[in-house]
Amino acid sequence: MLPGVGNFDPAIRSIEKSARHLDKAIDGGMPVMGICLGMEMLFNRSEEGKLDGLKILDGDVVMLPKKKVKVPHMGWNNLVIKGKSRLLKGVPDGSWVYFVHSYRAAPKSRKLVVATSDYGVSVPAVIERDNLIGVQFHPEKSGDTGAVMIRNFIEMCRNGSDKK
Repeated sequence: MLPGVGNFDPAIRSIEKSARHLDKAIDGGMPVMGICLGMEMLFNRSEEGKLDGLKILDGDVVMLPKKKVKVPHMGWNNLVIKGKSRLLKGVPDGSWVYFVHSYRAAPKSRKLVVATSDYGVSVPAVIERDNLIGVQFHPEKSGDTGAVMIRNFIEMCRNGSDKK
């Protein structure tokens, strides 16, 4: 897991020396989940910082539209499930999860996005590419729905590099 609380540049600095190990783990099929800032770090860059992101996923991270919504976004929003997802197995469309963020991912490929949430704009809430998962919200703070996702991720870990 790549947790996410804090600011982009210090978070990138804290993982820079280990980034190649993360790349190898992902390439080797190890399940990896980025949570909130942890997901944002997987992209090329963020408007929050000056440093490059980990560049594992193509796209940028942009600030939520301050003229439309209160920033930071702190609260519950529902998921709109867009595609098949191992993380979301057993999670009904419309389920509520807890967000604490000021930025959102803008992936180059919309195929990565398996769930969104509306907060003045469409926020990519869950991204999934094989064994790589990213969530903009905090599953650990999302009650029973979050617990289902955490169990699903643990199951992915049990299955190792099985990408089914």
